[in-house]
Amino acid sequence: MKNALSTLALGLTTALSLAILAAPAHAEDKKSAPIHVRGSIVAYTGSTLKLKTREGETVDVALADDWKVAGVAEAKVTDIKPGDFVGIASLPKADGGDGALEVLIFPPAMKGTGEGSYGWDLRPDSSMTNATVADAVKGVDGRTVTVTYHGKEKKIAIPDGTPVVTIAAATKDDLVPGAVVFITAEKAATGPIAHQVVVGRNGVVPPM
Repeated sequence: MKNALSTLALGLTTALSLAILAAPAHAEDKKSAPIHVRGSIVAYTGSTLKLKTREGETVDVALADDWKVAGVAEAKVTDIKPGDFVGIASLPKADGGDGALEVLIFPPAMKGTGEGSYGWDLRPDSSMTNATVADAVKGVDGRTVTVTYHGKEKKIAIPDGTPVVTIAAATKDDLVPGAVVFITAEKAATGPIAHQVVVGRNGVVPPM
């Protein structure tokens, strides 16, 4: 069992460590910067995923030879503890600071993935912060966490009802019509080429 868990952790790390919440490429590398595709599966043929994107388009996403799949599992805001490594998409609040749109609690094997704070495309003006939780304080409306990355500190409010998930195992059998996916892909003339697919399971969808 211990070896199986180690293999699972390694597989998930390989599947996601370079892509799920990785920092954007430098200006000189923009041609190789990954793109994100969010949507629901129309069909899976083994080498291609046909998706209806959140924008309403139907697109074919080619699957790279080395593509990996992972899932998400529901977690709770109370699961967030000091020392955890998290990825939080957020928006600036009118009264200052940031408010979370979603929280991903990384497994310990993935600590440090994409560390930093940078622009994100979940919503206009949103950002993604991958960082270590320094403290988490219960407030009147949800919680506020202080996170640290590269010697910097950021406070992010997590309102009640904010989706909170963690990484879970998944297989290609989970790529069924209607399943919601978050895909990190490279842009190509023929269309997106996916290297990582995160698929929703058991009613939990990838919120990132």
